Amino acid sequence: MRDAVVRVRGGMLGGAGVVTLLWAAQVRPSARPDALFATAAHLSGLLAGYGVLVLLFLMARVPAVEHGVGADRLARWHAFGGRYVLLLVFGHGLFALLGYAVHEGTDVVSAASELLGYPALAAAAAGTVLLAAVGVTSARAVRRRVPHETWRGVHLFVYLAAALAFGHQLAGPDLAAAGWFWALAHTVVAVLLIWYRGVVPVRQALRHALRVADVRVEGPGVVSVVMCGQHLAELRAEPGQFLRWRFLQRRLWHTALPFSLSAPVRGNALRITVKGLGGHSRRIRRLRPGTRVLATGPFGALTAARRTRPKVLLIAGGVGITPMRALFETLPGGPGDITLLYRAGAEEHLVLRSELEAIAAERQAGLHYLLGPSGAAYDPLAPQALAALVPDLAEHDVYLCGPPGMAEATRAALLRAGVPAGRIHSECFSF
Repeated sequence: MRDAVVRVRGGMLGGAGVVTLLWAAQVRPSARPDALFATAAHLSGLLAGYGVLVLLFLMARVPAVEHGVGADRLARWHAFGGRYVLLLVFGHGLFALLGYAVHEGTDVVSAASELLGYPALAAAAAGTVLLAAVGVTSARAVRRRVPHETWRGVHLFVYLAAALAFGHQLAGPDLAAAGWFWALAHTVVAVLLIWYRGVVPVRQALRHALRVADVRVEGPGVVSVVMCGQHLAELRAEPGQFLRWRFLQRRLWHTALPFSLSAPVRGNALRITVKGLGGHSRRIRRLRPGTRVLATGPFGALTAARRTRPKVLLIAGGVGITPMRALFETLPGGPGDITLLYRAGAEEHLVLRSELEAIAAERQAGLHYLLGPSGAAYDPLAPQALAALVPDLAEHDVYLCGPPGMAEATRAALLRAGVPAGRIHSECFSF
């Protein structure tokens, strides 16, 4: 996984270097204020256009990238990069406006009015407004208050914004000699998006014909959804991965929900386990058998491929037991090689308990329930407690899944207990 991260990150930075070289090869040094503004506008515009392509590529759901880098890391890169892309877009517009105003000897308002008279510039300005709307709704403070459907709908404006700005980018003087490169880059990203976010999901839906077979109550507010279909081995869904599920039932069909497999795929059946607290999750509890399901994926890199040591420690918190239960059953190992720590507030909150105990008995694996409220004086996930439960803790690979606060605190405890950062494997979508 580390190699994939290095390659993807290096490719993105290398692409930015190529774009900068294209600008440097065509820039004409000048001390005139209008020329300086124009030069800054060209560079920031090139980097902004390239940045939008990178953001789209990161969310194109290319399997090789998702599996190698991890969906959580890609999401964080996307969120982090989006802030800088917006700054570059705004910087490009400001520099271009000031450069035109100085060159024409007019005020900024008049310059803006004249520039918007060009169709390509007006389209690019509209694209900038759309990008700004995406950025505002993606800010943490706003996103917590905006319904998920609204956030998703606004986020789709990124595609329209990129299309609106494309004509303006090709018309730029800094691209006169390299328009083919820019057009090729846009074409490649567009093809990846259409294929992996459009064609592949439709093809999978037709091929696998998934339907809800059963909805089982596993515990307070927790249900398992069993789905049946055809040719499910072709999904190549590994324990620890997740798929994006779209249930074609009223008030659920318009949203793709990411849930991990809670058991290995068996024949023509697969299963997810969901905590029914949020609006969508609560509606999942009312799914009717026979409901058609569209599944896209698999995604994520929390799989056996990350393993580097014979001994493995799995740590789950709450409904984070979902991927850990699947890994607990399938990770290769002899007696004593696999240990699972399951953190829950109380005994009644333990889900899939009978399955876990059966797996532990069959594999002679370690299984420990760490019960108690999160704010208690004794922390069972403190460094000393972990070291007491798991001999040679520093020699283990650790797979971790749980609520963001618990996962962050546990990761810090593992580091203090001597586990190298490269052996702590988790996926977290809080950013």
